[in-house]
Amino acid sequence: MILLLVLAIVAVLLIAVVVLYNSLVRSRNTVDNAWSQIEVQLKRRLDLIPNLVETVKGYAAHEQKTLDAVIQARNTALAAPAAPGPQATADNALVGTLRQVFALSEAYPDLKANQNFLALQEELTATESRVAYARQFYNDSVLGFHNRLDTFPTVLIAKLGNFTRREFFEAEPQAQTPPSVSF
Repeated sequence: MILLLVLAIVAVLLIAVVVLYNSLVRSRNTVDNAWSQIEVQLKRRLDLIPNLVETVKGYAAHEQKTLDAVIQARNTALAAPAAPGPQATADNALVGTLRQVFALSEAYPDLKANQNFLALQEELTATESRVAYARQFYNDSVLGFHNRLDTFPTVLIAKLGNFTRREFFEAEPQAQTPPSVSF
């Protein structure tokens, strides 16, 4: 009778450990998936930039310094390590240079009226919204994962399973709002 009781307790404890471990794995995988969604949206934006630069070149050729800054920021973002800190830094620089390009449209009425430029500007603005959503989802996933890592009894399983905290994706305040589109 005592042996059966001990075996039942051990079985319940093993089941609890397995359930807690699996919940940590699911949380970690959610964080990884959320990060990949950020990467997809950042790549989407990076792919739009060459078309934007080419469109602007035709109207504002003597604004080469601004266009070079955008190209440099894009190259830096492409080369940044796939981690939240470096990606956030590169993203902040890129958003700043994109704002400069959109400001050029105010000085060049023909550019502002160009359908290609307007379409690219609208697509970049939509992409910025997607980046913001993906960043929010990622950070929410990281918060949930951290909560699991820090609460009892999963903290015990996390230490045994070598689960580590993840970095939040933090953008500078001016990078948290999409560039404005004005027609």
